[in-house]
This record gives sequence, C-alpha cells and structure tokens, in this order.
Amino acid sequence: MICNNCPRKCNIDRSKNTGVCGVGELPRLAKASLHKWEEPIISNSVGSATIFFSGCNLKCCYCQNYKISHEHFGKYITYERLAEIFREMEEKGASNINLVSPSHYTHAIKQALDIYRPHIPVVYNSSGYDSVETLEELKCYIDIFLVDFKYFDPELSKRLSKAPDYPEVAKNAILKMRELVPAEEYGEDGMLKKGVIIRHLVLPNHTDDSIAILDWIKDNVNNPLVSLMSQYTPMYKSVMHPDIDRRLKPIEYKVVEEHMVSIGLTNGFTQELDSASACYVPDFDGSGV
Repeated sequence: MICNNCPRKCNIDRSKNTGVCGVGELPRLAKASLHKWEEPIISNSVGSATIFFSGCNLKCCYCQNYKISHEHFGKYITYERLAEIFREMEEKGASNINLVSPSHYTHAIKQALDIYRPHIPVVYNSSGYDSVETLEELKCYIDIFLVDFKYFDPELSKRLSKAPDYPEVAKNAILKMRELVPAEEYGEDGMLKKGVIIRHLVLPNHTDDSIAILDWIKDNVNNPLVSLMSQYTPMYKSVMHPDIDRRLKPIEYKVVEEHMVSIGLTNGFTQELDSASACYVPDFDGSGV
C-alpha cells in the first residue's frame, strides 16, 4: 500500500515502512472502550465507543496521548477484527463508533466498514490535519465529524506540532466536512446523528490565536457547532516550550469564551476549568482490542 492518506503525502509502502505517522498498513489500536465524557450530544448514558488508533500525522509537543501518538503503543489487528470491534461496541449500547486519530488509517476504516456497518453513527474524531481528497472518499462512511482547529498562526503550528501548513489544511478540511454534512440531524433522544462539531483547545498565552480561530469559524462555516475546551494540561515535551508549560488561567479561558459569545457562536459547548487534569488521560492498556 503506497500511502498518501494525509497531507504529509509520504508516498511510501506502509506494508514495508512507516511514514510520519510511525505505524504500518494494518490497523494498530491502543484501546477500545466506552467513554461518557465527550460532548453531551454524542455521549449517552452508556457512552461513545472510543477506538484509539496508534500513531499520528501531527507531532504535538504537548500531546496527552503521547504514549500512542509518539511512542506508537498498540496492537496490530486485521480489518476483520476492527469490524468485530465496531459490532461489539454497538452491542454494548454505545451511542456511536468514535474513531480517534483516524487520519492515517482511513484505508483501514473503509475496509472495516465495508465488512460491517454499525446501525449507530460513525464519528471521525480528528486533529483537523486531513486531506480534502481523503475526506471526499469518506463521504459515504462518516456521519459525524468531530474535528479540532488547533492553530491559526503557521509559526505556532510549526513550533508546537511540526506542521506549518496546519492552519490552511484545517480550514480546507473543515469546509469540506461541512460540505459533506451540510446540517445537523438529531434523533428523538436529542443525540446527534449527523453533523460537524469543531473543537478548539485554548492554550496558555495564546488567546489571540484562539480568537482568530473563532472569528474564522464565524465568518466561514455555516451554522457551526463549536466546542471550546479548557482541559489543556502540560504534558510530554511541553516543558521545552515555556509559553505553554503551565495550566490555563481562568482569565484566559474567560476572555476567549466571552469573545465566542460576543460574535454569536452560542451553538456549542464550553468546559469548566477544573476539567484540566491528567486523570482524564485514558489508560492505554490495550483493552477492548
């Protein structure tokens, strides 16, 4: 398999080598479990079936999931086993199948969904560093896009995630996602069945960047659902970057939250600041795989 799934365009045979994502052709999973603390409209009382793929096409220095994204912890499985996991999670009552960090495994996701398509929504939970061409190939597979918009400033994305093109890539990806799913659809229980949720994690010392992102969303995305996140916790190599080597201050989150409201982005979600805790990092133990 010659892989050009994501914007890195490594153009390498992942059956023999690994690209920037650091993993091979077959799906490598670190955990599959029910998670109750995603946004309320995608987590019922049972939870969202979070399926964590190992590897990542971004290199965020503060990644809370660095054990799987940078260190590639996980187990290789077959496409058939991935499809079985979808079925098992559905049978447990999951509100959806939540594919976490899927951008480098879109080929595997399509193959598994061709084997078994769940009767619950499929969520594409990505960093926003996605190829428009690959997203187009997913249009018959994905019901909900749960996408990050991390940075507006290319220099910031270059320094913190080794991706200077991230802002433009993420903008194009989000617009494509909105094109593929033009409007939200809800079930009788109020749960989201189809739609796009744009997440933004506010970073310490970078409220101006957050405000620029919110302004862009307001000006460019039709009827956006925005999830403004406060849970930043300095982890992994954040100590090498003094500007982000601390928790978010309440005033920083408040400034961004107030701007969000002032420009009319009121259709979405905010977080309590005490959600910023390392205890929210999953225990990547291979369970459910």
